[in-house]
Amino acid sequence: MKNFKTIAIALLVAFSTATVSAQTKKVDASKSKISWIGKKVTGQHEGNVNLKEGALVFNGKKLTGGMFTVDMNSVSVTDLKAGEGKEKLEGHLKSPDFFGTEKYGTSTIVFKSIADKGNNVYAVTADLTIKDKTNPITFDITVKGNTAATSFKVDRTKYDVKYGSGSFFDNLGDKAISDNFDITVNLQF
Repeated sequence: MKNFKTIAIALLVAFSTATVSAQTKKVDASKSKISWIGKKVTGQHEGNVNLKEGALVFNGKKLTGGMFTVDMNSVSVTDLKAGEGKEKLEGHLKSPDFFGTEKYGTSTIVFKSIADKGNNVYAVTADLTIKDKTNPITFDITVKGNTAATSFKVDRTKYDVKYGSGSFFDNLGDKAISDNFDITVNLQF
């Protein structure tokens, strides 16, 4: 009887540990920030774009999933002042030359696989969709408490954003724009 109780307790502990359910934590879009930097031969521009909605999924304390929607109409330039080119560049970024936000108002990121690297760092492979074009991206994300942070590069030409790209156009000279742009994401949930 003693062995039966020991086995029953062991099975109960194992079962309760194995059935830890996934928990979805909604990201607070108003407290989260997405910044971008786009580089060109003669310098760079930087700005922000707003998170529309998103969530991270955890199994216990381990990150197991995530998905996010970005409001592309919110793209803003922070290195120029109003009346000094800010509005012109923002309009151009929203135009079909770049993100075509009238037609493609949102972009999405959906986590596909996650590997725990230890110390609250996870290697993520995700599908990034911009202008209805989906491509895989990889990045590391650090999760601490109710925050998560990551930085990664995006090759804009994979999403049909080819304006000023030296990969597609000749004789651009100092008007060439880098194919890659940098994204920095700070999430609160």
